[in-house]
Amino acid sequence: MEIKRLATHRCVICMILLFWQFNVSHAQSGIDRFIDFFTIYPNKLAAQQDTALYPAKIIMAPVVSYSPSTSLALGVGAKWLFKFKGSGDETRTSNMPISFQYTLKNQFILFSGFEIFSPQEKWMLEGNIIFRKFPRLYYGVGRDTPDSNEEEYEYNQVLIEPILLKQVFYRYFFLGGGFRYNRISGVEFFDPDGELANSDQFGISGSTSVGLQLAAVFDNRNNLLNSKQGWYFEFTHGFYDELFGSTSTFQLTRIDLRRFFMPFKNRGDVIAIQLKTHFSHKDVPLNEHAFFGGSEIMRGYYEGRFIERNMIAAQVEYRRDIKGRFGMVAFIGAGDVASSIDSFELSNVRPSVGFGLRFLLDKREDLNIRFDWGFGQNTNNYYLNIAEAF
Repeated sequence: MEIKRLATHRCVICMILLFWQFNVSHAQSGIDRFIDFFTIYPNKLAAQQDTALYPAKIIMAPVVSYSPSTSLALGVGAKWLFKFKGSGDETRTSNMPISFQYTLKNQFILFSGFEIFSPQEKWMLEGNIIFRKFPRLYYGVGRDTPDSNEEEYEYNQVLIEPILLKQVFYRYFFLGGGFRYNRISGVEFFDPDGELANSDQFGISGSTSVGLQLAAVFDNRNNLLNSKQGWYFEFTHGFYDELFGSTSTFQLTRIDLRRFFMPFKNRGDVIAIQLKTHFSHKDVPLNEHAFFGGSEIMRGYYEGRFIERNMIAAQVEYRRDIKGRFGMVAFIGAGDVASSIDSFELSNVRPSVGFGLRFLLDKREDLNIRFDWGFGQNTNNYYLNIAEAF
C-alpha cells in the first residue's frame, strides 16, 4: 500500500533540492546562502548588542509528498535551537523540533519533541506533543502477523507528555517526573468487513491514557543533535489509572540506553550504539503497545509492522564524514516483540541493516539532514529527517 512510500517522496524531492543547489552554486558560500534563506534568527539584534546572549535560530525545510492514501501533502519541518539568558558553554543547546504536514484529504500531523536546559543545566524539561489525524497500516497484534493481513485505518491522536527533571548528585544525572495524556479517537476503518473493524482487541476503536511518570536521566553527550562522545540513559515508568481518567489501569516502562565514541584518534568517525525497550503491564490498550519499526530504530520496517506488549531492540551505527558538508552512515540492528518478557527468544530476533547520507545544515550545532535507506526481512523503507536517528 502506498502509504509506506510517503518518506520516499519526501526524500527524493528534498535531496534533489540540495544537490541542485550544490551544482548551481559551485561554492560553499552558495550553499550557506541557500540554508540561510530557510533560517530564522529570532533574537539576532539582541544577540549582536549583548554577546552574552546565545544567537538562537529556527532552521526550516519544506516537505512535499504524495500518495493515494493522503493525496498531495504540504508541510514544513523545523528545528528551534536556543539557550536561556545566563547560559554559557557549560550549558548544552536546547532544541525543539516542530513539524507540520497537511494533506488535501484533510489529514494532518503536528509534532514537537523537546529537550530544554535551564542555565548550568540545573533543570531539564523533555517530552513530546503530537496532534494528528492520519492513516496507519495495521497487520494485527503479534510477532508473526503475515503481510496479507494489511489493512488501513485512520484516527485522531492528542499526545501531551512533559517531564521535568532536576540535576541531583552529579552534573549529568537528573531525577524527576511528569504526566502523560494520550487520547485516540475518531477511528475510521476503511474496510468495514475486514479483520480490523471486527477485532475484539482492547482499544481498537479508541482509548484514553492518563498517568503519572517517574523518570531518571543520565546524559553526558557532547552534543544532543549529533553526538560524538558520551552516554545517554533514560528510564521512565508510568502509572495509568481509571481514577485519572484512563480507559484502563496499566503500567508502562521504557528504557533508552545510548553510547557514542570515536574509535580513531586522528579521524572524526563515530560509532553509536543504542538499546531500547518497551514493557507494558496489565490492561494495555492497543496504542500503548510497542510499535516495531520506524525512522529511529529498526529502520526498514514500517512503524507498527509488528505490535505487541513488549519490545527489545538494539542498533549500531557507523558515521563518517565524506567531503565538505557531506557524510555517510551504515547501520545494523536487531530486535523483536513478545507478549511477555519471558517469551523473548534469541532465535526469533529480526534483523535490520542499511546506509544513509548526511548533509550538514548548521556547522555550529553540527546539525544534519539525514537520508536513510533501511532493509528488514522482505521489506525496506526510506527516511528523511533533521538530526540523527539517535
